[in-house]
Amino acid sequence: MLIGEYKHNIDNKGRLIMPAKFRPDLGERFIVTRGLDGCLFGFPSKQWEDLQAKLSQLPLAKKDARAFTRFFYSAATEVELDKQGRINLPENLITFAKIEKECRVIGVSNRIEIWSSAKWDEFANIAEENFEMIAEDMIDFGL
Repeated sequence: MLIGEYKHNIDNKGRLIMPAKFRPDLGERFIVTRGLDGCLFGFPSKQWEDLQAKLSQLPLAKKDARAFTRFFYSAATEVELDKQGRINLPENLITFAKIEKECRVIGVSNRIEIWSSAKWDEFANIAEENFEMIAEDMIDFGL
């Protein structure tokens, strides 16, 4: 299970250290793509395959479904851990997530999210202020 929050820096070549605790679940190779809320999503191979199966069921005739899958897949890239436990993020993903140097890598159950530290701090502050209201809304999902 991917859980926790880790602070790392991205170097000028786009290399980012993956937290050691995430490496066994992510595997040597995994997929990184655009995420929601301005972050990047990283999926272990099995999770990516499961997601692909679901996305392939979206109706081709629906404009929103086509737009989502184009946006999601067009930025997807397979990354590989090097001997130092780093991945190399392509420039388009770094730009999308507005990562300058310091970033956060967080575990979200079956995926990771990579955030610019500034965007994560902004998101976390708002979520913390509204956590009780968000928790109440989770009742609708059976939690």
